[in-house]
Amino acid sequence: MNSVVVKKISWAGGLAAMGAAAGILFFCDPVRVPIYPQCIFHRVTGLDCPGCGSLRALHALLHGDFAAALHFNAFLVVSLPLLAGLGFYFAAKKMRGEPAARFHSAWLWFYLAAFVIFGIVRNLPGPWFAALAP
Repeated sequence: MNSVVVKKISWAGGLAAMGAAAGILFFCDPVRVPIYPQCIFHRVTGLDCPGCGSLRALHALLHGDFAAALHFNAFLVVSLPLLAGLGFYFAAKKMRGEPAARFHSAWLWFYLAAFVIFGIVRNLPGPWFAALAP
């Protein structure tokens, strides 16, 4: 099979999988439908990991409730435009056949550090920090 056809099938399959996942998340509320996995970190420690509330935040975003999404996981909501922009940038370069863009690892470490700090801060006592808990 031609490599161009394989690439197109791969892109179409990826987009279809993303659409199916978004459809399931749109129609199946993570609070009411028990098909989603539970956070093992939260179950074991009782603390909220940096990812806790992500499914509820995405569900709220798909329904247009930006305030609820921010409440469930502000880090994810703030990160989505950045991640989408990077995804489109790398996909456009790939589709045009241009060489892959160089990504400086310091940015990845900065993002990972912010992710961990968010996880720590959302578990601290106090009214300011409690606002970050889902």
